[in-house]
Amino acid sequence: MQIDLITVGKRMPTWIESGFKEYAKRLPKNINFKLIEINPAIRGKNNSAENYKLKEEENINTTLAANSLIIALDEHGKSISSQSLANQLQNWNDENKHISFIIGGADGLSDAIKKKAHQLWSLSEMTLPHGLVRVMMVEQIYRAWTITQNHPYHRE
Repeated sequence: MQIDLITVGKRMPTWIESGFKEYAKRLPKNINFKLIEINPAIRGKNNSAENYKLKEEENINTTLAANSLIIALDEHGKSISSQSLANQLQNWNDENKHISFIIGGADGLSDAIKKKAHQLWSLSEMTLPHGLVRVMMVEQIYRAWTITQNHPYHRE
């Protein structure tokens, strides 16, 4: 199984990098996990959020594998529990799927990316820092894997 975490933004604070690396290294070898960082659109005073999202959309599209299941993260998406993610992870693993999770930039994701996505998920109704979402996603993927393995990391 291949999981790509496509995220707009680079140069994360050390604590983000450290947390991300900690959970990424815990993932088993059968989960080929890859972080793909997209440069955010260059901001200027004579431009709009919509134009920034369109530029970032172009860059996101170049990273998407043709056969991947696309899951866009958005505060208006569907909430999913850790147990539901574990069930999904098991199914994806059994089917040897290629999954692409997308985290938008400061202005979010373009409407076209959200429409292109097979699923739209929300981690919270609150707006979260994009770097923190990286850590949360890799931790939840690790947690989902531990659930499928009956590992004691996850407790009900």
